[in-house]
Amino acid sequence: MSLDDGTPAGAVTTAAPRADRAPSRLPLVALCLGFFMVMLDATIVTVALPRIGQDFATGGDLTGAQWVADGYTVVFAGLLLSAGSIGDRLGSKPVFQAGLGLFVLTSVGCGIAPSLWFLVVMRLLQGLSAALVVPTSLALIHASHERREDRARAIGVWGGIGGIAAAAGPVLGGLLVSGFGWRSVFYVNIPFGVLGLVLTARHVRAPRQRAERGLDLPAQFLGIVTLGALTLAIIEGRRLGWSAPTVVGALALFAVGAAAFVLTERRVARPMLPLALFRHPVFSGATAVGLLLNVGFYGQLFVATFYFQQYRHYAVLWAGLAILPQTAMAGLASALGGRATARTGPRGPMVAGLLIGSAGFFALLVAGRSTPYWMLVLPLAAIGFGTAFTMPATVAAVVESAPADRSGVASGVLNAGRQVGSAVGVALLGSLVAGAAHFESGMRVGLTISGCCFLVGTLIALTAVRGRRESAATV
Repeated sequence: MSLDDGTPAGAVTTAAPRADRAPSRLPLVALCLGFFMVMLDATIVTVALPRIGQDFATGGDLTGAQWVADGYTVVFAGLLLSAGSIGDRLGSKPVFQAGLGLFVLTSVGCGIAPSLWFLVVMRLLQGLSAALVVPTSLALIHASHERREDRARAIGVWGGIGGIAAAAGPVLGGLLVSGFGWRSVFYVNIPFGVLGLVLTARHVRAPRQRAERGLDLPAQFLGIVTLGALTLAIIEGRRLGWSAPTVVGALALFAVGAAAFVLTERRVARPMLPLALFRHPVFSGATAVGLLLNVGFYGQLFVATFYFQQYRHYAVLWAGLAILPQTAMAGLASALGGRATARTGPRGPMVAGLLIGSAGFFALLVAGRSTPYWMLVLPLAAIGFGTAFTMPATVAAVVESAPADRSGVASGVLNAGRQVGSAVGVALLGSLVAGAAHFESGMRVGLTISGCCFLVGTLIALTAVRGRRESAATV
């Protein structure tokens, strides 16, 4: 793998010619550490949610646990676009470092949380820090590789590291929660964050190219309000009823906020989200695939955790191990997906991964209280493999279809879509399970929805994403 400090081909640059020496891989390691920490935090917390609900006297109720999970993803998704713009404007490296530092501090805050509301506030701040880390890490990777093939492979490594984190999360979370309590799942972020800060300061060079765009605060506010209203309606709809004034008001606020966001972005001179990006079919198609991917995967991951812990009464460690066939496939599949994308372009890997994942969801419909565990292994593995195999192709399609000076915004759009999908998936599938007369019936409806999301993504990939490598869009 070739790593260098150059800017993307075609971009304005004043960088010196590359030296004729083998470049260090430490910059990529530093950038991947931030993503590792963000992904580890997502899955490791999922395993801890039942214990968090019990500790704060909610009786393990899913509603309180959903807010601990979705408070993070709502802010993460809502701020990703501005974080990409901030990185493009102020420099990806300092923004990346700021995000890492804040993530470490908020992890400490989560660990010492004296109440549920304090924990949710810390999770909101964690979402802010994660939003600063993810798009800037991708922008720095993009700026460090001139050849598209090298970028695709680096993105595969980046996604593979995230897959390893996702795989380690449930098992490590089970070990920590059973041995040291749920607070330890937040403290484990600290060494990864500190190491990432040290390596970034010493080995990652800042790209010289910066975009001169404002922060578009009205659109930022509208984005957070819109996503927060949708999440509130889905989560509280089950508890209060869909006709309750709070739920109806939240749905109305979502509709008004979404319309206002689009109108605002059309009228401002320097929008946070340049709507012209969506004129490129590859960009819009791959972004939609990323959203659907996360709706299906993270919605069922949330449900699977409660299925093993509360429905089948597995101990927390065994529940983490039970999900391992799914999450353990992520590292291998992501690396393979990156290599396949480098050779063939993004469409083939996206279609193959989505079909494999959808088959896994439908095969998992056999799950019940007394289903032998060995019957669940292959479906879980197929879901994990298909999801991870798809992601490098999706990321590469989005980044390559956007102009080089908007790589931060482009990666922010993709990851915002993914986090919106995560929030909606957890809220929707969690509400289906909690509101069903029988856990199994709600779970099966949720798994069917997840499988259909992957099938719709397959159709989008076939029609919107091309097999050959895309040239940058002139947006």
